[in-house]
Amino acid sequence: MALKTLWRGYTAVDIATGAYVAIATGAVLYAFRGDGIPGWPWLLSAHALILALVLLAPRARRAGPLGRFLGDWYPMLLLPALYGEIGVLTLSAGFQNDLLIQRFETWVFGSQISYRWIRESPDLLLSWVLHACYLAYYPILFAAPFALWMAGRRDASRHTIFAVMATFYLCYVVFLFFPVAGPRYAFDGAQNLATDVWPARFAAWLLDRGDSWGAAFPSSHVAASVVATGMALRYWRAVGLVLLPFTAGLILAVVYGQFHYAVDALAGLIVAAVMLGIMQTAEATEPQPVARRLVSDV
Repeated sequence: MALKTLWRGYTAVDIATGAYVAIATGAVLYAFRGDGIPGWPWLLSAHALILALVLLAPRARRAGPLGRFLGDWYPMLLLPALYGEIGVLTLSAGFQNDLLIQRFETWVFGSQISYRWIRESPDLLLSWVLHACYLAYYPILFAAPFALWMAGRRDASRHTIFAVMATFYLCYVVFLFFPVAGPRYAFDGAQNLATDVWPARFAAWLLDRGDSWGAAFPSSHVAASVVATGMALRYWRAVGLVLLPFTAGLILAVVYGQFHYAVDALAGLIVAAVMLGIMQTAEATEPQPVARRLVSDV
């Protein structure tokens, strides 16, 4: 009875977040077998704060509309910080697996597509469209759960948030113990008209300031975007159909823009397919049609 009371109020995303933080903490502690990680006290303090958020989440959900929103959305809001930590942990690991992935790329596709494509097909319009889709990454992630939330379909929104975050956590665990820098670091950057369009230059500027070394395989960009779009297609088809072309463009963009190896994108698609298959076993109640007016209690 005591154990049942202890777990009352915690959701699947709370448990998944706590489990991921535990694994990431293990990665920090494992680093002490070598030279350790610079600034490790800050990382462990951040982990403690995230665990505190997990513990407070059930209480927040009972504290009114704002608390309910924060209690359900805190993992999504933490995404930039969680992704940034990956770069700190994997860079300190001191090794990468790019040579193995490059061999896998050649075996699957016959050559290094992420290196050749943008150099052999420097199309201005194609580059503009694909890089614009790449920049739509965060809007894709947030559009489906936020639209469902605003339409009052809270269970569907929560299921979507869980599916997206579980996808990230699976990818991040692979990053922690199997870092792959990716073609952006392994090869020289292309210099042609395809890289000179505004979306390409802006994407490069963002990555120079916020990319995480070692977070290439599998592509969490592909995996999470496909899951978010797949959940949208399931719960609100109109939103999913809007996101679908952007997601398709993003899948191509990560390879064309030399952000990921093609096998990174392929692995991301496999992760997404597995997650969407798992989520088919979960049902979300639909209290009202999405066409009805938006509820006011955000």
